[in-house]
Amino acid sequence: MPLDVDNEGFLRNLSHWDEEVASELATLDDITLTSEHWGVIHIVRNYYRDYHISPATRVLVNAVKMQLGKEKGNSLYLMKLFTGKPAKTIARIAGLPKPNNCD
Repeated sequence: MPLDVDNEGFLRNLSHWDEEVASELATLDDITLTSEHWGVIHIVRNYYRDYHISPATRVLVNAVKMQLGKEKGNSLYLMKLFTGKPAKTIARIAGLPKPNNCD
């Protein structure tokens, strides 16, 4: 079944997300998900569950730093894993709405 996404690749129905869908969404950005990716994806999904909003970059970096440590809690690490604008890419792959202030 084809993914039902908007023109930016975000799921139209967030309840359709699962790990298989995440892998399909990641391939749209030429990303093969590893355990490092999944660690960040789970942090973002938990953040959304708790606050009902996708984290913007600064919040994302701090959440990753708190949960995965200083060496991974920085923009360079996230850009290496997710390319482009990490907060936007991670939210899309995690099946969440586009973060505020992301074009």
